[in-house]
Amino acid sequence: MNKTIYVLILLLGFGIYSVNSQSLTTSNLPILKVNTQGKSIVDEPKILSTFELIHKGNGLLNNINDPANIYKGFAGIELRGSSSKDLFPKKPYGFETWKDSLGNDQKVSLLGMPAEADWVLNATYNDKTLMRDVLTYDLANKMGRYATRTRYCEMILNNDYQGIYILMEKIKRDKNRVDISSLKTTDNTGEDVTGGYIIKIDKTSGTPSKNWTNSISTPFGNYKTFFQVEYPKITDITQPQFEYIQKYVNDFEAALLLPDFQSPQAKWREMCDLDTFIDYFLITEFVKNVDGYRLSTFFYKEKSSKGGKLKMGPAWDYNLAFGNADYYDGYKSTGWQYKINDIALPKNDLYPAPFWWQQLTQDSIFKTKTVKRWEVLRKTIFNPDNINKWIDSTAMVLEPAMKRNFNKWPVLGKYTWPNYYVGSTYQDETNWMKEWIRTRTLWLDSQFQTFALTLGNEDFLEKEKPIKVFPNPVESETTIEYQVFKKGNVSIMLHDINGKVIKTLVEEFQNTDTYQIPLNLGNLSAGSYILNYQLDGIPIERIKLFKK
Repeated sequence: MNKTIYVLILLLGFGIYSVNSQSLTTSNLPILKVNTQGKSIVDEPKILSTFELIHKGNGLLNNINDPANIYKGFAGIELRGSSSKDLFPKKPYGFETWKDSLGNDQKVSLLGMPAEADWVLNATYNDKTLMRDVLTYDLANKMGRYATRTRYCEMILNNDYQGIYILMEKIKRDKNRVDISSLKTTDNTGEDVTGGYIIKIDKTSGTPSKNWTNSISTPFGNYKTFFQVEYPKITDITQPQFEYIQKYVNDFEAALLLPDFQSPQAKWREMCDLDTFIDYFLITEFVKNVDGYRLSTFFYKEKSSKGGKLKMGPAWDYNLAFGNADYYDGYKSTGWQYKINDIALPKNDLYPAPFWWQQLTQDSIFKTKTVKRWEVLRKTIFNPDNINKWIDSTAMVLEPAMKRNFNKWPVLGKYTWPNYYVGSTYQDETNWMKEWIRTRTLWLDSQFQTFALTLGNEDFLEKEKPIKVFPNPVESETTIEYQVFKKGNVSIMLHDINGKVIKTLVEEFQNTDTYQIPLNLGNLSAGSYILNYQLDGIPIERIKLFKK
């Protein structure tokens, strides 16, 4: 067909809709109408289409014949995703807003989200709650980390009703998304070449990218990790840029395996933003994403002058989280996701998780900071009561459109890969997820009680001792200061050099805090003594005390 005629047909198609399959007339959700003039949507290249997006405002009904007040114009649309685009009849899409029929992109603001050109339409087919992705991104944002913004809508494709979709931001470099410096093709040396970069760990399907595979021997086994440069694009990245980021990541992995990796001065600590790793670890473990760490995993690096460290995130792809997978123990509310390779590697899985997380959990600084962060999040963002309220309010918003969606796609009460639980109703699905979250939270509570105490890190303890004595040596009176990292039964005893208990200084339940107690050694002979500090029966520290 002549392209000019095709464009005219598309333009004439604006606003002419007689929706087949389902009776969508009005919706409390935004309505998205896509017209490809019957042309099939494929996975690359994007095809020319017209988009009309209608939304009068929250609390108001939108009609399919209302003027397109949010967006009316051209777009390039394509299939996206890996398993989801091949396995399911409800297809996920990526699209780019275009200012003309020639494919020149334009940045637009959609439904209050910051202006950009690249967007995603998430079909959320095998997540029957329709919430897992949106909930996880909401949690990540509340943690203070960027995660893709989302908006629910009902979609019509070529006059055919498609159900509820999640309109969301695509991960890309942008001041309102992954806020890192742009790289020009001339940025090949010195400070210029140091950032920014976005890297992902994922399957090889999808948009081609510059990539490399690390084959590495670790204490946990031999690993192959496939790294892909998401930004700059394969058409833009130069060889010096690729070599720089490849070497930086490789050096980071090598530093994690050095004998002194537990030292506070270890090289890897200078190369990554540990707080972002901790938050990524916590959200991945909280939702127990069966793909966590090993697929759809992003990290990025800014220029050296702007910090220059590796940062984990943004969070991405959680339709199989919260117990929604019947393989690799994904349905269980118990068990560590960072140990996924214990299950995946014996099955010869091609996509293991990097060894980073097993190694980091051998480091006391990482573990102690993780527990402290968990205790803060647990009271607020990860509180199941707060999450239940979010689930209920979201379900209320979706309810009017839900019947149409499940009439179009009758998945309720039927197994859809890889569901573990199959509920007869939508309420069954959300109730099961709520209970899973409750039991997951309790299990993590039990694990974090001893998480920071199961291994010692002598260098860390030297820097940040949990118990101190000053002055030491002492003539008669001194002060003991000790930290209770988690509430529990505290025991501090004074022993002679042969291990005999001379005095019990503390033997009681105490809350998390820093405490000071006086100690008088006036009646003891000169010599060496031992202070023994235990928490819930677990040895925390033994230090020598010298009496003059």
